[in-house]
Amino acid sequence: MSNQKSIIAKVEESILKSTKLNFMDSKENVDKLIKDRLSAGEKPVKSIFKSTDFKGMQIFTFGDEDAENTILYMHGGAYINQINYQHFIYCFLLSRKLDAHVLAPVYPLAPRHNADETFDIIGELYKTLIQKNRLILMGDSAGGGFIHSFCQHLKSINLPQPDNIITFSPWVDISMSNPPYNSSDDSILGEIGLREIGKSWAGDLDTNDYKVSPLFGDNVDLADTLIFVGENELFCRDIKKYVENLKKDGVNVKLIVGSGLFHIYPLFPIPEAKTAFDIVKKEILG
Repeated sequence: MSNQKSIIAKVEESILKSTKLNFMDSKENVDKLIKDRLSAGEKPVKSIFKSTDFKGMQIFTFGDEDAENTILYMHGGAYINQINYQHFIYCFLLSRKLDAHVLAPVYPLAPRHNADETFDIIGELYKTLIQKNRLILMGDSAGGGFIHSFCQHLKSINLPQPDNIITFSPWVDISMSNPPYNSSDDSILGEIGLREIGKSWAGDLDTNDYKVSPLFGDNVDLADTLIFVGENELFCRDIKKYVENLKKDGVNVKLIVGSGLFHIYPLFPIPEAKTAFDIVKKEILG
């Protein structure tokens, strides 16, 4: 990719910095967020896009069910924020441009739920998808981290790997064990908030258990993997470390580092995202 960040990307980053969620860099605010979410009820997500029910879990679907490719997409949001318009638009584009049937689950989130609950329900969903012609697992941020952990977990429950794994800025270590983290420079993420939410998501698991932090998991025999990360984001060093683990475990992995770019940049309306999408398209369609 070009080493020159586009003007549009610079503007987008400036907007993101000015609207950064206040719980990311404040213990007081993240504690309040967790408390508020615990007391709030759970409601179905509303959207113009079609959704179905799977064992009580809402799933948004895009494209033809008989498409050549099936994509299971796990949305980001630090395991506490719900799927949003950004994910809907990206899933819609995937379905239209890659001849894909895309499923985006509204999976159980912290703090009312934890990782084990989500593993259970996504595991059941995955069993219904493994006979598809070509199955790709994708996710961004927390959802990307979940995808990597889930694929490690598939080996322990004797289920086959997907054909491809593709993630954007995956959260691979919720224990945040590789400081210092550049929270002040990151336009979206913050170490303080992530640490507290990570503990909630882990539940009874240790925060360095592979089911919540794939950085510490076994990657042998995992599917071909494509990972994108922004050079300036908080997760960059952890992701590079995880990619080295993948290589050591013999995984065919490609890492795309967006020069000077921010967290989950492929999901934003910037020129660099078009380049990223072309790489995703080539990975899937050849």
